[in-house]
Amino acid sequence: MQIPILNGIFTDTNPDIRTAYPHNLVPVPKSQGISAGYLRPADGLVEFSAGVGPDRGAIVWRGVNYRVQGTRFVSVDSAGAITVIGDVGEGGHVVFDFSFKHLGIASGGRLYFYDGVTLARNVDPDLGTVRSFVWIDGYFLTTDGEFLIVTELGDPFAVNPLKYGSSEIDPDPVNSVLELGNEVYAVNTTSIEVFDNVGGSGFPFQRIEGAQIQKGSVGTHAAVVFDKKIAFVGGARNEPPAVYVAINGQDERISTREIDAILKSYTTEQVAGLEMEPRKDDGHNWLYIHLPDQTLVYDVEASRVQQESVWFTLSGGIVDKSQYSARHFVWCYDKWLTGDPLSGKIGEVSRKVSTQFGEDVKWEFNVGIIYNESRGAIIHGLELVCLTGEVALGTNPVITTEYSIDGVTWSQPETTPVGKQGDRAARIMWRRQGSLRDWRTQRFSGSTAAHISIVRLEAQIEGLAF
Repeated sequence: MQIPILNGIFTDTNPDIRTAYPHNLVPVPKSQGISAGYLRPADGLVEFSAGVGPDRGAIVWRGVNYRVQGTRFVSVDSAGAITVIGDVGEGGHVVFDFSFKHLGIASGGRLYFYDGVTLARNVDPDLGTVRSFVWIDGYFLTTDGEFLIVTELGDPFAVNPLKYGSSEIDPDPVNSVLELGNEVYAVNTTSIEVFDNVGGSGFPFQRIEGAQIQKGSVGTHAAVVFDKKIAFVGGARNEPPAVYVAINGQDERISTREIDAILKSYTTEQVAGLEMEPRKDDGHNWLYIHLPDQTLVYDVEASRVQQESVWFTLSGGIVDKSQYSARHFVWCYDKWLTGDPLSGKIGEVSRKVSTQFGEDVKWEFNVGIIYNESRGAIIHGLELVCLTGEVALGTNPVITTEYSIDGVTWSQPETTPVGKQGDRAARIMWRRQGSLRDWRTQRFSGSTAAHISIVRLEAQIEGLAF
């Protein structure tokens, strides 16, 4: 009997049946003759540079990776050498964008420009606090949460207060501004308005009637351009947060009931401080939602294949979950580079390992419920069909399985080795797995030392008849 592995089931004390998404494993819906899909190890991180401070954001401009680490604005060359260009002060996540001549950096409410030689701050008092900004049609367009503000054409250091605009469909603060299809999206707390450049002597952008979206984001960094749409965490008035994509006045919820439940488990302040970022690679199109102790990942391409939302989670930690070490992905120097918001290490994404900067982390997945119409069954054995043989030289790691008959409490763990390096014919099996009276579910876990892909779970089950 084949048991699906791309997501599983558990229960909680409410009582409620919940979905368990793969953790530190990537679901790949690919038919290969063994199953309709498999789980591969999450991408590993190897150190590319030691960094000079907690990573706060990154961009590629003119073929060079620029980052803000701590208070320092730096460039990172292809060998990992860091050059400190200047100081942009304290603050949280930074926003980058660029024009033909300048790279803009919004840090701690301030706006800086770098022309390739000199880093300078825009000190025009009419600029105000910069919460977010974009470059579009020759303007750097910013928001202070109340107004939409443009710099002068040809002079990003000058602001005319007579050219202020506003987002007024709803009296909610503007959290961020984004550019998509040469249009500006003002992402508010409970609404999103769309603007087009119409020129004129005042504020040059005009609201596009009928393109408004009656939902908004929970915070400044809770909205991004993703899959040619605006993706955001938020909702309408008097709604708990969920994950949406929106375009042309239409919105679609892509979060599942389980993802919504996870978001509701965090405080309002924690959700408001989350960061979102897209990444497209190797046939996947991922949306990352970085939370304090884990990252939720949505795969739009896999979701299209499966005809249902495909999610998985990432984190650090071998026992308890901790913050995922990779943020601010950029494709540069023919590799994916990331930054650690805690240690400041700059990482290179690697498929050869699944460790994070040399540290093992835990992976885990659940399967669906095994049920025999209340007649019970004997489970003679379980076998994970895996791609093996890629573990570290000299190691023989193990995988653990546990079962639950209520989805809350779990049996004593049982382990089995995954084989040594080069042992590509290893079979991962558990014999004499007891019986079930009504139903049961199974959970499997291991560490990144067990660097394997799981293709199928096969169960030898003998049904009982009463």
